[in-house]
Amino acid sequence: MRRTLAFIMTGLLSADMTAAAQGQPGQRIVVGGGSGGVVAETRPPAARAHAYQGRGTGPEQTERFSRKVKIGRDGRVSLANIAGDIVIIAASGDDVTIEAVKRTRGDRSELASVRIDVAERGSRVEVQTTHTLRRDRVSVDYTVSVPNSASLELHSISGSIKVSGVRGTVRAETISGDVTASDTPKLEAAKSTSGNVSIAGVSVEGELTAGSVSGSVTARNVKAHGLDLGSVSGGIIVTDAVCDRLGAKSVSGSIEYAGTISKTGRYEINTHSGAVRLALSNPPGFELNANSFSGSIRSDFPMTIGGTSDRNPRDRSGRRIINNRAMRATYGDGSATLTIRTFSGDIVIAKK
Repeated sequence: MRRTLAFIMTGLLSADMTAAAQGQPGQRIVVGGGSGGVVAETRPPAARAHAYQGRGTGPEQTERFSRKVKIGRDGRVSLANIAGDIVIIAASGDDVTIEAVKRTRGDRSELASVRIDVAERGSRVEVQTTHTLRRDRVSVDYTVSVPNSASLELHSISGSIKVSGVRGTVRAETISGDVTASDTPKLEAAKSTSGNVSIAGVSVEGELTAGSVSGSVTARNVKAHGLDLGSVSGGIIVTDAVCDRLGAKSVSGSIEYAGTISKTGRYEINTHSGAVRLALSNPPGFELNANSFSGSIRSDFPMTIGGTSDRNPRDRSGRRIINNRAMRATYGDGSATLTIRTFSGDIVIAKK
């Protein structure tokens, strides 16, 4: 049965996120019709991590692939992989240079069963990894250089993705592996089911989405109209951020946000098991709606609670301690809205 990877990773990631959050066994999903469809199991990450790689014990056999394609500086590159890492680097010029290494610890004949198909469509290049055997022990590692203003769409099932220096739009998604994007100012999405997600050096006018089911999410030096960050089992750390809207959710992990909040901005943070800490730079004001079932609420900012000035006691660092499980308060002009909820953990609002 032929196995190919279509561009449908978002659905697989959503199914895994739902199954993990509900504590249910993974589902078996068939995507696409005919012999070209993908059969993917959204099993728990630990069971899936070695679904394709590491099943052989013999000496490693390799086969190299190389191809150069001219697409222009504003072209688009799509790459789909089954097993193996993807590394994208920016380069000058108009060419896409594709270097790939097939690897197996099984019989060398398995290497021939895996095809690397490159389709040229004007200013667009599509690279597809096709496994023609029902079972094999082959992984393919890609190193691709692209024009620095090109746009990217990257998908993998079992393998990490790393992108650096690309100025065009970037979307990177994998089932089992880490996603790292640095100096990619137009990053639109970075997602992993079983792996960490790390982004840095991003500035987009619209929305930016980053998430992991089993792994942490870190974002540094990011600017966007809206930030949507999520993790089921892992923490979320955001530093040097500027955004008008923030949605950050974790089931089991702490959430930290350090940066600015805008006038009339909306910031919503939810975690079931973990602390929440905000370090804010000179906010004009905010209205705080906070709820912690088993934890305290602390603030560096003098707030008005229920129409009266905050006269609550302070901790050793000087932060005011509010012991209410649920509270509503206002600081400054109250223009921004902070909604923070945690079941088990403290809420801290600090001055940066």
